[in-house]
Amino acid sequence: MTPTRIAHVGIAIKSIDALIPFYRDVLGLSDAPLDDSDGARIAGFIAGDALVELLEPKDAGSPIAKFLEKRGPGIHHICFTVDDLDATLARCRQAGITLIDETPRLGAEGKRIAFLHPKSTGGILIELSEY
Repeated sequence: MTPTRIAHVGIAIKSIDALIPFYRDVLGLSDAPLDDSDGARIAGFIAGDALVELLEPKDAGSPIAKFLEKRGPGIHHICFTVDDLDATLARCRQAGITLIDETPRLGAEGKRIAFLHPKSTGGILIELSEY
């Protein structure tokens, strides 16, 4: 069994183009190609064993646009990679954790993912991703 680890941190921002030079040129992080997802344009950067995902809204109704409107730029979510997503979601249900995604779906990295509601996780939006 592979231990759970941080896969990535998602950061909601207004402009990817404005911040790419900071992450790439100033911090020296390498690009990680990611697909856009959930109404967001996504730029990824490799930070050790984890990724930093910059999330820019593509439309006003997207989850990232709503987050920015309500809270402004900042950390949107943290993603943990788990061995068995279905078993982890079952444990979440048993523990009374509210699931945003009852059924796993494909995320920006092409892996199965599911989100947990922040009201059940101490105010933090948690994404689970399968290895």
